[in-house]
Amino acid sequence: MKSTKRQKIKHIWAYLFILPQMVFFVLFTIYPIIMSYIYSFYEWSGIGPLTRYVQFDNFTRLISDERFWNAFQNSLVYIGMKCLILLPLSLIMALLLNRPRFGGKTFYRALYFLPVVTTAAVVGIIMKFIFGNEDALVNSILLQLGVLEESIPWLGRPFTAMAVLILVGSWKFFGMIMIYWLAALQSLPADVYEAAKVDGAGTLPTFRHITVPLLLPYAAVILLLTVVNSMHVFDLAKTLTGGGPFYATETVDLYIYEYAFDAQGLPQMGYASAAGILFGMAIFLLTLFLGWLVKKSGGEKQTDKLRASAKGV
Repeated sequence: MKSTKRQKIKHIWAYLFILPQMVFFVLFTIYPIIMSYIYSFYEWSGIGPLTRYVQFDNFTRLISDERFWNAFQNSLVYIGMKCLILLPLSLIMALLLNRPRFGGKTFYRALYFLPVVTTAAVVGIIMKFIFGNEDALVNSILLQLGVLEESIPWLGRPFTAMAVLILVGSWKFFGMIMIYWLAALQSLPADVYEAAKVDGAGTLPTFRHITVPLLLPYAAVILLLTVVNSMHVFDLAKTLTGGGPFYATETVDLYIYEYAFDAQGLPQMGYASAAGILFGMAIFLLTLFLGWLVKKSGGEKQTDKLRASAKGV
């Protein structure tokens, strides 16, 4: 009886410790999600009661809005290019840092991980000074080296502005993906490599026939984590490019923010909610596909193991 009473007391204390987090989760996550679905069926500015019910008019307007699809395309381009840059380069660096004779591992891990813990808004502001005008640091260095004959307005042209946004976003998250790869490499069985070494296998054949097949389940998980991280790029894009020039770097996050909080005149909270729901559905479908890919590759069992190993790398 005493042990049962003690267990109940422990359970009560556990729920009491969880309660504050659950209250904040309901207030700032669950409640806004539910209300955004309700707002999407109203023409509402965010001020006053919900009075004008417009059914699916917000969604109909959204589907016919070319600017929304431009932002949607920009988001997909950012996700795709970030994955193409991050995954191979971070794997190469992880392979180098995983070598037993590589010196200064702790220093390089900290160096590459430092941008991860830096606030994205601060990174965007700093990078705007580096790339922002013709007298910026990048242009000055390239002109002195003779690489450029004249300054380039990196953030003033659609193509270069998107390229800068992708490169800065990739640089900021590079350390995290590298840590995931390191955790995956250190989780591979050592006896397989010892057997290959005994058989006289070289570095490239070992990587091709042993490392790559063993890494595939982990690679699917890392791809999923990279895509999920890249889906929302608000703070960096807002401070670095502001969505310009000519909406060339405007992502769906910026599009929703402008209509919800930064619109000229009254905000359009109902329309912004509809945009968020439509983009959320697209993210959900993409995540389902990637989850299926992870499950098919056998990476589902490695997800928790990878995250646990990454904490100790």
